[in-house]
Formats: sequence, structure tokens, C-alpha cells
Amino acid sequence: MKNTIFKIILSFSIIVGIICLFNIGKWIYENKKNKDIYNDIMNSTIITEEDGTITNEQDDQVFNEAGKYELVNPPEDVNDSYYNYVQEPFINVAFDELKKKNDEVVGYIDVLGTKIQYPILQTTDNKFYLNHSYDKSYNSVGWVFMDYRNDAYTFGKNTIIYGHSRKDGTMFSSLKNLLNKGYYNDKSKHLIKMSNEKENTIWQVFSVYKIKEESYYITTVFKKDSLFTNFIDTIKNRSIYDFNTYVGNDDNILTLSTCYDNKGTRIVVHARLIKRQVK
Repeated sequence: MKNTIFKIILSFSIIVGIICLFNIGKWIYENKKNKDIYNDIMNSTIITEEDGTITNEQDDQVFNEAGKYELVNPPEDVNDSYYNYVQEPFINVAFDELKKKNDEVVGYIDVLGTKIQYPILQTTDNKFYLNHSYDKSYNSVGWVFMDYRNDAYTFGKNTIIYGHSRKDGTMFSSLKNLLNKGYYNDKSKHLIKMSNEKENTIWQVFSVYKIKEESYYITTVFKKDSLFTNFIDTIKNRSIYDFNTYVGNDDNILTLSTCYDNKGTRIVVHARLIKRQVK
């Protein structure tokens, strides 16, 4: 009887061990494959900086002319930090090579203060790129992607971008840096830069927090102005830091979302569009 029990326990332990080794091997393989894909993308993609300096002479420039800047909803207070942030250079990304590898690429994002520098994908649902890589092959690492309900080129009231928080530091893992006091104290980092085929944009962070999984902060359509006003007030009040940034009904919001733990807690970051440039 004792021998039988021992054999059963041993067999069970071996099976569990094999499963664990398989999962570890799978995790290592998928991470390496995704890193190889990422490195290939970065080596073949041309990313440059575009001068972001705003001068008085540029105030009257027409936005629909290539290379022109537009300040988005500038505050009346000339001492507002907004006017420092709009001096920052744009990132300008060439999408030819990116589209050859995946025709569903709709943009590129660079979150200052993090390691997040990724092409953004978008498809017809919010599931596919949870477990598929840039080349559309199955991979639990997934990729950075935009909510299927958003328009990637005109931006609605709330544009949402998702990414996994990977233990190896890839995807949206370093979004947690924005929860740190050091990030908040470094005012120069409170920006997110994006580029797509039509324009380059800069966004100013105004809210960072953790919250249990919900659908409210990923609302994309607001039937009344009052609903959007309430939305802005709610997400600003949730922030663990006061960024002292005005956000109004005429603003466009960018929302980043990732997992904080395996218990359903999310890290959420909100930013407002402050400057754009036609390509």
C-alpha cells in the first residue's frame, strides 16, 4: 500500500514538474521570439525627431500644410506648464517598413520615463493582440494595441491603448514607473509622444492611478457634454498625484491601460492632446 501511494505521489510530482518545465520553456521561447520581432522592427524603422519649438511667427500658420504645428486648447495663463511642454520635439516615424510586416499598424507610441516605445496595432476586436505578436503569430506576450472602437487618425474623446505588463520588462510593464514619486517630481517626463501616417502628436499626462478592472475609464462615446465633464472630473480625482493640468470638454484624451497584478487591478494613465503636426 505504501509503495502504491509513493508511486502515485511520485508520478504526480513528475507530471507537475514536466508541466512546469514546459510552461517555463514556453514563456522563455515566446519572450525571445517577441524580442526578436521587436528588434527587427526597430532596426528597420526610421524614427526621427521633429523640431517642436513654437514661436510667435508660427501662431498664424495653417495646420493642414505639411510640417505645420497646432497648439491644442492652449491655456490663457502664459506661465502654465503647458507652454514648456509644447516646446518638446515630436517623434516622426516612417511607416513603410512597419506596414510591410503588419498592415494593421496605426501608430507608434513613446511614453517618457518608461521603456515603452512600440508600434501600435489595431484590429476588429480587443482580443486578438492579447495573444498574438506583431507578425500575427500566436504569442502570449501579445502586442501593444488600440481599442477597436477608436479612430486612430482623428482621435475621439477618449483613445485607449492596451498592453500586457510582462515580468521581463517588455510591453507596458514599465508603465508602473509613472506611479513612482520620482516620476511625478520629474516634470520633464510628463509627456507621451505618438506618430501615425498622417500626423505627429504630443500628449500631457494629467492622471495616474490603480483601480480594479472596470469599463468606465475605457468609455469612448459620450452622448452629452455633461457626461464627458463628469468623466474628466472622475479620472482626475482618481489620480494619486495632482498634475495641476486643466482638462476641458474640448480636449482629446489618451488612456493607457495595463495589468498591475493577477487579481484584476489595473494601472491607468490619462493624458490630454496638447500639440500636433501634419506630416
